[in-house]
Amino acid sequence: MKQQTAVEWLVSILNKEGFAPVLTDKEIQQAKEMDKKSHEETWDAAHQTGRFEGKGIAEENYYTFEQYYKETYSK
Repeated sequence: MKQQTAVEWLVSILNKEGFAPVLTDKEIQQAKEMDKKSHEETWDAAHQTGRFEGKGIAEENYYTFEQYYKETYSK
C-alpha cells in the first residue's frame, strides 16, 4: 500500500470534517509540489553528507529521490 503525503493526509482530514471547499485542486497540487521539493532537498543533503563523511551512501546502490518518491507515494 502506498503512503500518503502530509498534504494528502491533511486534505483527507479536511474533507472528512466537512471543509472540502477550503482548498482548490490547484492549491492542493501546489502544496504537494512544495512538500515534494522540500523532501528532495533533504534527500540530496543527506546523500552529500554521506559522500563527505566517506560512508558511501551516495555511490553504493544509489536510489534517486524520484525513484523513492514514485515507489512510496504514487498510486
